[in-house]
Amino acid sequence: MTGVNSPKSGKRLPVYVEEKDMRLLLDHVEFPDNWKGKTDRLLIRMFYNTGVRLTELVSLKNGQLDTEARTMRVIGKGNKERMIPLSSTLIDEIILYQDQKQSILNQERQKSGETLFVNEQGKAIYVKYAYLAVRKWLSQVTTIDKKSPHVLRHSFATHLMNHGADLNSVKELLGHSSLAATQLYTHNSIEKLREVHKKNHPRD
Repeated sequence: MTGVNSPKSGKRLPVYVEEKDMRLLLDHVEFPDNWKGKTDRLLIRMFYNTGVRLTELVSLKNGQLDTEARTMRVIGKGNKERMIPLSSTLIDEIILYQDQKQSILNQERQKSGETLFVNEQGKAIYVKYAYLAVRKWLSQVTTIDKKSPHVLRHSFATHLMNHGADLNSVKELLGHSSLAATQLYTHNSIEKLREVHKKNHPRD
């Protein structure tokens, strides 16, 4: 029996949020006009716009952001660094958040706000905070079973692939060590193409 190789089980396709649902969440759902609402919205924006992992974003320091060059330096698995470009709109939102954060730090007499994200007490947010925030807000727009920061990472990669991004670029943005992990997202792209073909081709 030790010489018998068991058949390989196929990897599950990444679960992701539809583009229309992400547009609904970021463009139309109202977040509370308080510090928690502002933190939650920027968290989701950054997860979706950068594809970073949960621990990477929660531990992100102000010094890792270059607002002039519009880039973010991320420390990934194995202390491997990668650079992620940021849109001018997202940079503006980050700068506004940093400015408003200073008043929170002053009010709570916190000496340092090294991490980008802090709670109402001016302390760095933790992993569970970010996870629960994402789950709460995704529940407003989607019925998929999994609602987590990793699903937003999957959504980031899938939407890039669906819009023609090349595999190597997506691999670099995600911080994958090999193409094998990134290739999972091509399957979602093929499914999307299959739907388009079935819907629009005149013959079955």
